[in-house]
Amino acid sequence: MLSTAAALRAARPDADLVLSMDPDHMPWGPRSHDDVVARVITGAEAAAAAPGGAPDAVVVPCNTASVHGLVALRSRFEPRIPVIGTVPPIKPAAQNGGPIAVWATVATTASRYQGDLIERYAPGGQATPVACVGLAEAVESADPDRVAEAVAYAAERTPAGTRGVVLGCTHYDLVDAEITAALGGRPALFTAAQAVAAQTLRRIGAEPEPGAAPTGTLRVLASGRPSDLPKAALAYPAGQALAVGPVAE
Repeated sequence: MLSTAAALRAARPDADLVLSMDPDHMPWGPRSHDDVVARVITGAEAAAAAPGGAPDAVVVPCNTASVHGLVALRSRFEPRIPVIGTVPPIKPAAQNGGPIAVWATVATTASRYQGDLIERYAPGGQATPVACVGLAEAVESADPDRVAEAVAYAAERTPAGTRGVVLGCTHYDLVDAEITAALGGRPALFTAAQAVAAQTLRRIGAEPEPGAAPTGTLRVLASGRPSDLPKAALAYPAGQALAVGPVAE
């Protein structure tokens, strides 16, 4: 969720953010649909119950969580609290010209949700799904060797001549330079973080106010428990950006 949270912080430095992570039950990729839905609901409810009152919005900055949990989350929170999901940016990638590849977790790659997006926006074999085995977990560890191995695995399964690569997991945003290098610098990368941040502000009726020093607080929950931002997060520019500013008490 770091890339989306950092995009929100950049757009609204005064926003109070609650990051509800779930380290006790990661990775989510291999879990069943019902398991993922249960974890998504639990994490969102923990965030909504954090001190400071009801949130203005529940943002789901994870493709796997969105693919499986958006319907349940919207049933639970809307219309009282808007829920904003993360959709793999297949449409803009296809509009930029194919062929494209869609890098995602094993669970998202196998989902009907992603299959429907491909059929709608990149039919007829324009898109190649690439299950990036171990990449999200490698990014979580902030281990360069693990990241390099997982990126290489996915790059080998990306067809030559691919013009665009959809990063269908927000973890992958954090290693976009490594992905670009492994692909020879040719395909354009498409991510969702900026679009999700913009949609969040639209849904709550707020205008972007970038450029100011961060005054909004940051609160981190680890499987419901108050926590600090994980050390691994500080290995990435997005995590470093979130670490600047006041911490919620």
